[in-house]
Formats: sequence, C-alpha cells, structure tokens
Amino acid sequence: MISVVILGAGNVATHLFKAFSNSNEVSVIQWFNRNIESITPYKNVVDITNDLNALKDADVYILAVSDDVIGALSSKLPFENKLVVHTSGSVSVYDIDKKHKRGVLYPLQTFSKNTEMDFANVPICIETIDKKSYPVLKALAKSTGSPTKRINSDQRRVLHLAAVFVNNFTNQLYRIGHEITESEGAEFDMLKPLILETAKKIQDVSPYMAQTGPAKRNDKKTIKKHLKSLEKQQHKDIYQLLTTSIQDTHGRKKL
Repeated sequence: MISVVILGAGNVATHLFKAFSNSNEVSVIQWFNRNIESITPYKNVVDITNDLNALKDADVYILAVSDDVIGALSSKLPFENKLVVHTSGSVSVYDIDKKHKRGVLYPLQTFSKNTEMDFANVPICIETIDKKSYPVLKALAKSTGSPTKRINSDQRRVLHLAAVFVNNFTNQLYRIGHEITESEGAEFDMLKPLILETAKKIQDVSPYMAQTGPAKRNDKKTIKKHLKSLEKQQHKDIYQLLTTSIQDTHGRKKL
C-alpha cells in the first residue's frame, strides 16, 4: 500500500484524490490546502489540514498546486529526503527543492471538478531524478487505471505546449463558434456531431490528412465572405491567422 499526502485543492488534486480513493493499492492519508474550507467537504473521509507542520509521514507527497508556487511550497515542507512530486506539464522537476527526492506525475488530460473522469483515458507521464523513485510513481499511476509513460523534461514540455493548442485553444474556438451561432439565433448544439467526428477522425489519420474546409480548398470567395460576416475584429484576426496557417501547411496561394 502506497501512502500519499495531497497538497492543493484544484481540479487535478480533486480528481487524483477520487481516483486514489477508488484504488486498493493507494491510501490517501492526508489532504492539505492553505484554505481548508476548500477541502472541508471531504473531512469525513480523509484527514485534512492547513498546517504544513502537521503533515503526516507518507511515501509520496503530491504537489497538485499552481505552477508558480511549486518551488516555494516544496521548500517550506518541514522534512527532507522524501519523494515529493508535482503534477505540472511545464514546471521543471528541478524546481522542487533539492532537499527532497524529486519527481513529476503529470496527468495529460483536461480536468474540471464537476466532470466525471475515467482515468483509463488519462495518460500519466512520469519523470524522476532518482531511478529508485520511478517504480513507486509507476505503481501509483497504474493504480488509477491510467496508461503510463516515462518521459524526460523536454518531452513533457512539448507535450504540455501541444496540449495548450489542441485543448485550451480549441476550446476557445468552440467559444467563438458559440458566439457566432448565438448572433443569429442558431443552435450551437448542431455543431456537436461535427466536433465529435473531427476528434474521432484523427484517431485513424494524421491531422494533416484530416484537414478540410475553405482554407484547405483555397476557396477565396468563401474566405472573403466569412471575413466580411464576422463582426468582431478579434474574430477576423483569428480567422485570418488560422486560414493563413492552413494555407501555408497545404501549399495554397493566399489571398
């Protein structure tokens, strides 16, 4: 049984707690958060605290906190030579204070607190400095049912950067699409089958081969019509930027 203390109360921390709680191989013995009210709803199922000096002895301490505080929080932990890991895609493993055994447990997925998550669909990327720590983190990750992958810092960095494009930026495009449909009272729900089919398609073919649309076809009249229809200059700029990117990728002559 691997004993774990979770520090933080955001989306990732909450989903990790739920996943570990369903495992027979992991015991979350304590949950820390500076604002204890955020984790008070869980006080009957796990020991909670907002006092770093009251942290229990555990096999692994997981810093599921914002990127900017990982280093400072790790240096404040009142012990040393324990396995301390963070869950960030972009923060270096060396940002964790060197008094600890250091590692990364990066779940490559989008998390929202109120959305159920099947960890079978959450690849967990593992990075360690101490080779002896790797089997512990692999067992911890596999206990959730997740596929695991050992990666280095550069691979994790580019995966996180790519994830921003395919997830965060794509979601913002969904939001713009929602605004555009609302402007004429059309139903955004009509686009959901298209969104699902687009995601499904790249399971079998590359994004390059899956590309369709007016920019790929170089339909200049349609592109001009779309640009004229957009009311917000920001939307025009995004449309033009992505159109140019597609044209560059597929060797199309620009407007």
